[in-house]
Amino acid sequence: MTKPISPTTPLPPEAQGRLLRVEEVAERLNTSVRFPRRLIAERRIFFVRVGRGVRIPEAALEAFIAAGLVEPMKAPKGRAA
Repeated sequence: MTKPISPTTPLPPEAQGRLLRVEEVAERLNTSVRFPRRLIAERRIFFVRVGRGVRIPEAALEAFIAAGLVEPMKAPKGRAA
């Protein structure tokens, strides 16, 4: 079982930074509000409960975006078309 975080325990790096509303996350990802809500429901992104609402730390959003980053392919050396 995991140890609960006490108020004096420093937050993990993914939970630091500005807390974004779901609507702000959807705007930054250029998606509907439904997508970040699904990420939260499926526990695919860090989030913080604030009362009855949830907020996503900016660092968690940046980590989520970085995890999906795909490097471009290098052009094969040889004859050009």
